[in-house]
Amino acid sequence: MTRDRSDISAGIVGLGNIGQYHAERLIEHGVTLVGGMDVAADARMRFARRYDVDVYDDHHDLYETVDAVIITTPNKYHEAYAVEAFERDLHVLLEKPLANSLESAERIAEAAADSDGHAMVGFNNRFANTVRIAKNRIDRGELGDVSHVEANYVRRRGIPGRGTWFTHRQIAGGGALIDLGVHAIDLALYLLGYPDVEEVSGVARSEFGSREEYAYLDMWADDAGPGGFDVDDSASAFLRCAGNRTISLEVAWATNRPATHEFVARGTDAAARFDLLDGDLTVYSASNVGPDHLEDTTIETRQNDTHSDEQQAFFDLILDDENQQNTVEEALTVQRVIHGIYDSSEEGRAITFAE
Repeated sequence: MTRDRSDISAGIVGLGNIGQYHAERLIEHGVTLVGGMDVAADARMRFARRYDVDVYDDHHDLYETVDAVIITTPNKYHEAYAVEAFERDLHVLLEKPLANSLESAERIAEAAADSDGHAMVGFNNRFANTVRIAKNRIDRGELGDVSHVEANYVRRRGIPGRGTWFTHRQIAGGGALIDLGVHAIDLALYLLGYPDVEEVSGVARSEFGSREEYAYLDMWADDAGPGGFDVDDSASAFLRCAGNRTISLEVAWATNRPATHEFVARGTDAAARFDLLDGDLTVYSASNVGPDHLEDTTIETRQNDTHSDEQQAFFDLILDDENQQNTVEEALTVQRVIHGIYDSSEEGRAITFAE
């Protein structure tokens, strides 16, 4: 008998804003939302009232009732919830990053590899229409040999509330680099076909969040002051990959420059430039058909809900057992890069990855 999405029972672990966002899209996709789990009583109460489902303060109870879980907790707690889900052979959509530390990420990856459940990691930007078009053109060879990606994921003033879990290293594992950089690193490697990363060199900085008074503008949640901030708010890095492929990386919660989510994939025949903030894609090339000239082609795309499309791919994977995307192995590579950049910053040298 053919199954459809309504046959899948799903639950949410972590019932904050992103958990509710996922819940809305579950319902839109026709998946059966059966419950949610959170350690906070007020979060459970809001979720139960909004969706009229059972809520739990213990994930074991939720796991008894579901086929699949979406995990949206702070980074430190990913391991406990994901590993048990994999041990139960549940299907898991785990929000990025994989974990708050490389060691924890490795344990998650080991559990995923031993599980019969399907796994995806929340690299939702891959599903942006602009990215899909750019990747399609790269895969069709229209850009030639793509050897370098400029990856920028920069806010002008976008520091989370100081004192929230985002700004505590023990819980988050880092600051802007692990929060925003995870998206930029994954997308850059994805455009290059995920080559092996051979060396990273970078600097992580804390120049804004640690200051007593400053114009933050876009800070959300209550501000506990600089004492609640022990992470980086920006990072610059350079990655050398197999086949002489390279990535230049800029990420920031706060800078004195315009905000941008710009990526440029440079190839031997053309380059593709897009900004996730506006959605347009421009292809840059040159031609000798007629007088030598430059060609700039702008492709207008429709903005789409990347989380919704990511969920669709996850549930299609469960039903069809094919078209695996956003793998745990790729997320582990990203975690190793982040770990390497932090080590490079602390040690003042490039970090080489063992083969």
